[in-house]
Formats: sequence, C-alpha cells, structure tokens
Amino acid sequence: MGNIIQDFQIYLEVERNVSAHTRVAYIADIQKFARFLHNNNFIKSQDEIINAEPENIREYLRCLYRQKVKKVTVNRKVSSLRAFYKYVLRTGRIKNNPAEMIQTLKTEKYIPTFLSVDEMFELLKAQGENSVLDLRNRAMLEIFYSSGLRLSELAGLDLIDLDFNQKLVKVRGKGKKERIVPVGGPALKVVQEYLEKIGEIRKDTDGDIFKKPLFLNVRGERITTRSIARIVNEITSKSGIGRKISPHALRHSFATHLLNAGADLRSIQELLGHESLSTTQKYTAVNINRMMEIYDKAHPRSKKG
Repeated sequence: MGNIIQDFQIYLEVERNVSAHTRVAYIADIQKFARFLHNNNFIKSQDEIINAEPENIREYLRCLYRQKVKKVTVNRKVSSLRAFYKYVLRTGRIKNNPAEMIQTLKTEKYIPTFLSVDEMFELLKAQGENSVLDLRNRAMLEIFYSSGLRLSELAGLDLIDLDFNQKLVKVRGKGKKERIVPVGGPALKVVQEYLEKIGEIRKDTDGDIFKKPLFLNVRGERITTRSIARIVNEITSKSGIGRKISPHALRHSFATHLLNAGADLRSIQELLGHESLSTTQKYTAVNINRMMEIYDKAHPRSKKG
C-alpha cells in the first residue's frame, strides 16, 4: 500500500498540480479508508486497498454517516477515493474502478459571510498609529478587500508581485496557478507607506530585495496565515462592527460588493481565481437574499395575508 499511495501522492503533486493542503487531505483520506477495510476484515492487509469492492466503500460511507461526519467532509472523502481509484485503474493495477458509481451527498447551500460596505469601511478605518506594524496591518486589510485574495495568497505575496504603475498584483493561487488582479489606489498608498518603514523589521537584505516577502512579522520573516487571522480578529474587535469575522469574509465582501455593483459573474470568477463558475455562483444567493430582505421590508404587499 505504501508504494501505491506514495505514487499517488507524486501524481497529485506533479501531474494534477494540487495544493499541498489538498494533497495532505487526500492522502489522509486514503489511509483512513485502508485502515477501515483492514479493521473490518474486508482485506487481509492494508496493502490490498486496491482490491476494495463498491460495497466496501458504501459500508465505509454508512459508517461515516453513523459517526455524524459532516456531509461536506464525506463528499471530500468520496472525491479522494474517486481520484485514487481512477489513478490505480489508469496504472493498470485494477480492471474496474470501485468508486466510479459512488454518489456524493446533497449538501445545504453555503451562503458566504460578508460585511456591508459601511462595515467594511469601518473596519478599514480601525487603524492604530503609523508604526511599521500598524501600516503593515492596514496594508494587508486594504489588499484583502481591494483584490479579493485568499489568506494564503496574501501571506505568499512577494514585493516583486506588486506593479505600482499598472496597479496590478500577481497572485499565486491554488494548484500553483497564477493570476493578475487589480489593486486599488488606497491600498497601494498604504503599502507604499509601509514599505518606507519596512527596513525597521527587514533583516534579510541579501540577494534581490524585490524577491523577498512583502508582509513580514516582527522577526523580519514572512508573516504566517495564522498571524494574519489573529490580526484581522484584533482589528475587527477594535472596529466596533459588533461581530467576529474570518479573513475569508473580506474576500467574500470583495466579491459580493462587486456583484451588487453590477459586475458579471465571469469577471468575478477570474478575479477570485475560481476554476468553476458554479463556485462563484454562491454569491448570487447572497444577492438574492439581500433583494428579498429589501422587498419584504419595503413593499406594501410583501406580507402574506
């Protein structure tokens, strides 16, 4: 089993070019399924995972259901098994794919959490002094909202990725895919102010400075996603908007505000770096819910009876 799973891991990284996070999740899912098969005597050893039958997979899913595992997690495990057995079939180790006909569960539609325009502006105004760290924090929030980046994408920015003249930023997204997105003037202004003071914390000056991380921690190293999440939480508490948000809510706010202002879904899809338009379409649900809320409050014939 070790060899086939290692081969699958290499396949995910080299051919499928999936992110490290996805790769780890897929491999953990396959290993957990192998243990289930072995512990329930469906196979004599975990090495025989390639001999699993469709009914073994269905029994595994029933077990997950009894454990009350979330539907979205179950569906990810199904995706992992589908990808694994499709790969094993392709290598000629099996003649039939036991996961081919396994269906995913229907899940509740997820409606993203986002801030109103007023709340977003309140958050951006909740700034500290003009120290290098305060400027860094403001710059991170501005780029979050201005360009709709993911948390990992923001942390991964290098100085060279920003084009101040063209007002663009190069983003390395999921699966190492790159995209170019606009950056607003206010965001670039704060970034420039931050860069004027970055020498106070930057310690590594060897090599090309432009290829160094854009956002640094107090030790002069690239800031982590965990630190950014903590900073967003602290600034949110100071802002007085009255609720907690995750960093991803800033990305959701970016997309929702664009949609409400008339941007088309295809453009938003490109800006967010979504592979599928169906992923972007969740923002239409937010827009419809907002319209219904306004209608119910404002229209004299909206109430039943």
